[in-house]
Amino acid sequence: MANGELEGEEAPDDSADEAGTGLRKIIHIDMDAFFASVEQRDNPELRGKPVAVGGSGGRGVVAAASYEARKFGVRSAMPSVTAKRLCPDLIFVRHRFEAYKEASRTIRAIFHHHTPHVEPLSLDEAYLDVTEDLLGIGSATRIAELIRQEIRAKTKLTASAGVSYNKFLAKIASDQNKPDGICVIRPGQGADFVAQLPVRRFHGVGPKAEAKMLRLGIQTGADLAAKDIAFLRQHFGSSADYLYRAARGIDLRPVRAQRTRKSVGGERTFSEDISSGPALRETLDNIVDIVWDSIERANAKGRTITLKMKYTDFQNVTRSRSLPQPVADKREFARVAHAILDDTLPLAMPIRLMGLTLSNLEREAGEQPTKKDTAQLSLL
Repeated sequence: MANGELEGEEAPDDSADEAGTGLRKIIHIDMDAFFASVEQRDNPELRGKPVAVGGSGGRGVVAAASYEARKFGVRSAMPSVTAKRLCPDLIFVRHRFEAYKEASRTIRAIFHHHTPHVEPLSLDEAYLDVTEDLLGIGSATRIAELIRQEIRAKTKLTASAGVSYNKFLAKIASDQNKPDGICVIRPGQGADFVAQLPVRRFHGVGPKAEAKMLRLGIQTGADLAAKDIAFLRQHFGSSADYLYRAARGIDLRPVRAQRTRKSVGGERTFSEDISSGPALRETLDNIVDIVWDSIERANAKGRTITLKMKYTDFQNVTRSRSLPQPVADKREFARVAHAILDDTLPLAMPIRLMGLTLSNLEREAGEQPTKKDTAQLSLL
């Protein structure tokens, strides 16, 4: 892990949100195999079969996999040839982002029916603070169940929910009983729940981070909690504070429905390192589609496009290009992104992560910038 950082997604940063430590009622909703489920919903012939969204060619990449495909080990960001080898009967379909965005809009409306405090993470997941819900239901568990029922009724899709008193626990809980399940971690249960988890379940801990922890004798949350902060800082650098708190079920971050952005972006960690131009370009196209959706939802206008790549040795490299005027549309965004990528080819070595960000954003008068807000991709 370069510089002691956790790999893949950025670890949650709660350093700026120490106030308001009273217990909250937090729900994390995560759609089940969202892209693939939309395809199975809209095409009855795909139901019950292993489906992958993405290109089927030799350089294609899986953007999403149905649960039937996951049983064979097929995962998002996996090269299509690998996926086909694992599952010979795998059916590939091209992505239809307009269909996914339409379903996402319906789901977001359901969220806002219950609370204005909705923090979307991607098209298919969000945090909700229902400490004071609009309908006066009072029970976060009941609200989560109602939301899952409404999603099923209006979209014919299933969602999993995690309910707890902070964001970290709610997110872990939403993955506990997937698909189409719910898990509740009540006040006083957080530390015990985390203690029995394998460290791989911690947000931000990928395969490389897990391997390092195992070498240090850290297999579970309990093992992590047994390490003092000095040990964690020595071995995990800037991620140490997050790990120290997470191992104790502590997360002070509020659900932030309105956040001033310094940038809008997304990134993807690959299951296998890639280096070929065609595979990189197809992956970049997928990232462009998702990030541009975030840009449109945020009504963001920016002039600087940055391509991030993490090599197989964990070295990060970024390349940026600034325009004289804000990016006009998705076509220009994609054109500049691909131009940056082409300038870096051929790569010095394979990469394990690629990200794309729009920054240098225009702001409303009097608006003050806050921390960088990067929307992580969640192509589950």
